[in-house]
Amino acid sequence: MGKEFPNFPDFECKGFKMSVDSYLKKHCEALVKDVGIEAACEITGKSKATLGRYYSDNDEHGDRFMPVDVVAQLEGAARFPHVNSALADLRGITLSYDSDRRNAASSGVNQDVVALAQRFALLMSEYNSAISDGKISINEAKRLLRETLALQHVLLEMKLNLEEEAK
Repeated sequence: MGKEFPNFPDFECKGFKMSVDSYLKKHCEALVKDVGIEAACEITGKSKATLGRYYSDNDEHGDRFMPVDVVAQLEGAARFPHVNSALADLRGITLSYDSDRRNAASSGVNQDVVALAQRFALLMSEYNSAISDGKISINEAKRLLRETLALQHVLLEMKLNLEEEAK
């Protein structure tokens, strides 16, 4: 995909190589799908085709990325900051929510532990299925990424609940 990102190597997972721009596009896609394509169009004033170009892997759209104002609008409506989380990951930064700005009521650490175990089980199930033929396909990688993001979301919620209890 055209553009080079200095200081960030390509990622490799079981022979599946993903460049940084592809990684960011996958997170843009996850963001749009989290909000819902119709709602995303309404929130941003962009068409389905335009939003699709932002996360398209086609060479003709390789240099198109979601503008930061569109990311901000969508992440304001999303359940999880997909793109900002990806950018933070690339820099080795950990995100933390401001507890005053959270929309969801606290579920408690015990419920978080149960949710964490369930999500991890789903991730391992997807992984087991993905490697059964010895190779992770693009669709399998997408499913693994979705489960990894869901697991990350549960961990963030758990962190917030632990911080709340530590006050």
